[in-house]
Amino acid sequence: MDVFYVVLGIIVIIATIYFLIKKVEARMVLMAAGLFMAIIAGKPMAAFTAFSERMVTAGLIQAILSVMGFAYVMKFTECDKHLVHLVAGGLKKTGVFLVPLAVLATFAINIALPSAAGAAAAVGAIFIPVMMAAGVNPAIAGAAVLAGTFGSMLNPGLSHNAFVGEITKLKPMEVVSVHATASIVSGIIAAVTLGIIAFIFKEYKGYETSDHIGEDIEKVKILHAIVPLVPVIILVLGATVVPALAMGVPEAMLIGVIVSLIVTLKSPTQLVQSFFNGMGKSYGDIMGIIIAASVFVGGLDAIGLVQTFTDAMIHNSSIVNIAATFGPFLLGVVSGSGDAAAFAFNEAVTPLAAQFGVDPVNMGSIAALGGALGRTMSPIAGAAIVCAGIAKVNPMELAKRNAPGMIIAAIVSMIILL
Repeated sequence: MDVFYVVLGIIVIIATIYFLIKKVEARMVLMAAGLFMAIIAGKPMAAFTAFSERMVTAGLIQAILSVMGFAYVMKFTECDKHLVHLVAGGLKKTGVFLVPLAVLATFAINIALPSAAGAAAAVGAIFIPVMMAAGVNPAIAGAAVLAGTFGSMLNPGLSHNAFVGEITKLKPMEVVSVHATASIVSGIIAAVTLGIIAFIFKEYKGYETSDHIGEDIEKVKILHAIVPLVPVIILVLGATVVPALAMGVPEAMLIGVIVSLIVTLKSPTQLVQSFFNGMGKSYGDIMGIIIAASVFVGGLDAIGLVQTFTDAMIHNSSIVNIAATFGPFLLGVVSGSGDAAAFAFNEAVTPLAAQFGVDPVNMGSIAALGGALGRTMSPIAGAAIVCAGIAKVNPMELAKRNAPGMIIAAIVSMIILL
């Protein structure tokens, strides 16, 4: 391959990362970079073909849109608030273990409410004031909620699980089963490490606040609190002990929507509107990034950089594991989003994983998890900004407290998966 194209491709990648860090619209940056490289390579249709093929990927569309539609229904019915309040009630009684248990509680709730920023807002609005009222330093309180916002890795409907499943020809639940151990261990590491940091620096007690805990749910309704968990429970049971319940992600989400209607008795018209509003929003936001990442990779492929990168990893197999883990991880830190890096890496490299002696589903999983862990210690991530705003501290205060746990979790996950 001409050295000129290699250098040009690297310059474009650096420029892409720069603009992502500057929070320029990610979809525009990825698509512009991909189209530019394709044109330079004399293959402009490569970018357009990548766009058109990825925008109609059935498995991705079904899983992602249905999950986000269900999430919007949970917000409309306020079932998500009842779940958060139910868990918060137990947290108040945990004493010295409040910080690590808050991380794990957020992690668990994020499985059912898979949007990081959405979970941060719903959980943070309750958990952070609860912890501060118990004497926890605001920065640690915010960091605890932020640290749990990658629990969505265990949701079969998460876009990354669907994406890796599409590449590897596996069902999303099968992808989850591959990285479940690494994801759960990462959650435990994040919780324990942050708890230790809070203990060492005496930030788990002694803080005094005059803020009133504004709980707008006077009494938790157990059935309402259970509803957000229904689809996940169905998918897990169907894939394990109750084969009769085996079904796809969209079917499980629709059952969850029906259950929410029966339990809450909300307006069917508004409920259905919420569901489809969530579907439309997710296509633009989540599928939009996946499509844009595909165009970017199409440009990389057209200019020959994918092949060069692949050849380099084939001849230096020792860097494969590090590249798959810490490439998405570092971009997640600097850009505040693990999505762009993980989608781009999985689009370009994961289909070739077997050439490096790595199972494609393992490589795809570690790239997705690495990106999520990096994003969870980024001061410019949406979830970090939400948590910092509720705690009234600088987002950097949250990031530096979460950094040790996320780095350790990334290394351990790499060992487990690769």
